Parts: sequence; C-alpha cells; structure tokens
Amino acid sequence: MSRNPMKRFILATFIFALTLASCNQRPDDDPSDNPRQPVSLTTKSAEFVQKGAAFNLQFLERIDAAATVDYIVSPLSMQFLLGMILDGGRGETADEICSVLGYGQGEVGAVNEYCLSMLRQLPTLDKKTTLSIANAIFVDDGWPLLDSYKGAVKQYYQAEVSNLDFSNGDASLKAINGWCSQHTHGLVPKILEEVDPNMLAYLLNAMYFKGQWKEKFPKSATTQTLFTTGSGAQKQVPMMKLVKNFGYQSDDIFRAVRLPYGNGAFSMTVFLPQTGHSLKEVVKRLKAIGWSGADYMSSSEVDLWLPRFETKYHIKLNDILSQMGMPRSFDPEKADFKAMSLYALYLSFVQQDAVIKVDEEGSEAAVVSSAGMMKETAVGPGNIVVFHADQPFLYVITEASTGAILFAGRYSGD
Repeated sequence: MSRNPMKRFILATFIFALTLASCNQRPDDDPSDNPRQPVSLTTKSAEFVQKGAAFNLQFLERIDAAATVDYIVSPLSMQFLLGMILDGGRGETADEICSVLGYGQGEVGAVNEYCLSMLRQLPTLDKKTTLSIANAIFVDDGWPLLDSYKGAVKQYYQAEVSNLDFSNGDASLKAINGWCSQHTHGLVPKILEEVDPNMLAYLLNAMYFKGQWKEKFPKSATTQTLFTTGSGAQKQVPMMKLVKNFGYQSDDIFRAVRLPYGNGAFSMTVFLPQTGHSLKEVVKRLKAIGWSGADYMSSSEVDLWLPRFETKYHIKLNDILSQMGMPRSFDPEKADFKAMSLYALYLSFVQQDAVIKVDEEGSEAAVVSSAGMMKETAVGPGNIVVFHADQPFLYVITEASTGAILFAGRYSGD
C-alpha cells in the first residue's frame, strides 16, 4: 500500500520520541532505523575517558565559581583546542597541558588519538541529532608554522590551516569571524573585535549541536510560571511541562533528571539542589563522585518542569587554565611552543564563546573555543517524582558511551 510522501514526512518529523518500552510504536518510529552505538576507542583512549571526566568536572567547577551570570561552556571543545595547542608545545609546557587534560607527561600521541576518535565518531551517533565539529588555524602570512605541526593538526584534528595578512586587520577579522559564524550556523557570529598584528596565529574549534527531545514537551502545556532566581527574586518564565518516564537519581545534595535526544546517544541532565543546598555544593559533589557516579539513573515517572530559555556566554580562560595546572603556556619567559613554529612565543589568550537555546522541540547549542598565539619578534520505579525546575539549576549535554560533556551550563533566571 503506498502512502502520500508528504504525509509520511510530516509524520516522521512530528514523531521523534522513542518510547522506553515497545508500547504503541509505529513503523515510521522503528528504533532499528536509528540504533544507538557506543563510541569505539583504543585501550589508551578508553583510559582517558575517566581521566577526561575529571578534567570536565574540574573545568565546570572553576567556571561555576568564576561566572557572575548564567553560563554555557563546552569542556569537549576545550579538549580539542588544547589538543591542537599541545601539538605545538615542548618540554614542561607540553607536560603541563597533558596533565591538565588528564594524561601523563609525554602523552601527546594519546591525546591526538582520543580527539581523532571523538571527531570522527560523535557526529555519526544519532540520525536525529546534528553535531558538527570543525578546527582551524589562521596564521599571519610570512610567519610560517612548521610542516610537522601542520601535518599533525591536519591528521588528528582535520584542521584547516590558512594564511592571512594580519596587517590587513579588516579582511582578516572578516575571515576569522566568518569561519566561526559558518561553523556554528550563525549562533556565534564573531569572537574577535580586532586582529592583533603581533599575533602569530589564531587557533579555533567550533562545535554545533542540534538535538530533538526523545520525549517532546507539548507546546500547549507551556505556561508562564513563577521561577525563583539566583538572587531570590521571583519572575514569570515560560515553563515547559511533561509527565513521562525519565532516568532519575537523588542524594542528599542534588536531584537529577536525564532527558535523552533522538536515539539516546546524547542527552541533557538537569541537576537541582536539594532544599538547603546550593548549586556550588552540587558542582563540588559532582567533582567528588565523578561522572560515573552522577550518571547512574533509575527509570521513574517524572512530573517535569523545565524553563524555555536561551543563554549566551563569553569567558576568557587564561587564569582558569593556569590555576588548573598550565601556567607556563601564558608566560612569555617560560612558554615553549617551538614545535608549532620557530616564531611561536606564548598564548596571549584562550577563550570560549557559546550559545544554547532550549525549547519544547529540543536544544540547539554552539561554541567556539579560540586561542591567540603571540609571535616572537625580539527515587524507585513506580513512584511519581516531582521535579519542578523552578529555581536555579545546572545542566550538561553528554554522549552516552563515553560520558563526554559537550556542553554544560547554569540557569538562574537572573
């Protein structure tokens, strides 16, 4: 029996949710058409999953402590950027970066292999989730990178390496910001206000994520609801509402609900503080128990409220990365990036610019991690759980098999 192609398209677009059990499934919603597959890693890279989780949570803890407003960041994007920077480091400079990333001294090759595996596999895991990852290095013309360095970043990070005339600031600025806009679907249209002619190179990682909830929120259920902000004030926000089975866990510090996208390869986990506790305490607990502890969920029927929101955030990360263990990279007297270029001096800045939008259909997020290298001239199943996110909360978007944190943020309503 033939069907109208347009009707089939509309039906497939509308019904993205896969039920946790096999109840009421339709042929168009056949999970076998979009199976969930784990990321395949080498033994060494698999070891880094646990160590990398420690980097993710330490990074999140320091961001949360430093941020005075709602934030959205990407630990995974920072891992890609630091990986490209690491390939240009030597001696103690490289050892510090390896240590911050969770590896031992001299483990540059292991970092590269891990990043290449994630770069190749993550975008293919879910047909109903769009994930794109891109890397680029823009170099001041006449100040070349070493061929060995260019070969490494092209092989392991698939990085575009382009020459620009930094003395022509307007043209260079247009090219760099244009690349960022292109690879984030316009969500991050620019990262620089000007191009510094004293810079040797700008290193960039861009990630774009768009996922549709496995269980969508009905738009008709969204209502203006009171939300208690981080400052203690109350305001009306558009609150999405849904009662469904979700992964859930709680302890004495926090409660958490996991919202899967598509086939479940990616998900958002929302963390609410228990009464009498703060978001900072939640972050400390997550760091203490590790992601494997935070990732344990039981299926429960949840009366879920979640605000529809959008957050944009910019942060310079020099101090945070130095405090995490790589101060040499920012020190003109101690940095050693001569594996990148004979003219490489030290990192002028490392920063992230990120955006997230969350609505009834799903989530859309993008980030650009960038660095400037200066040049040298001289509860149990069966119980309904009430989970109303009507107060400040944390959230992370992760990949299921590795626990890699693509994005992490805080929403306080302020």
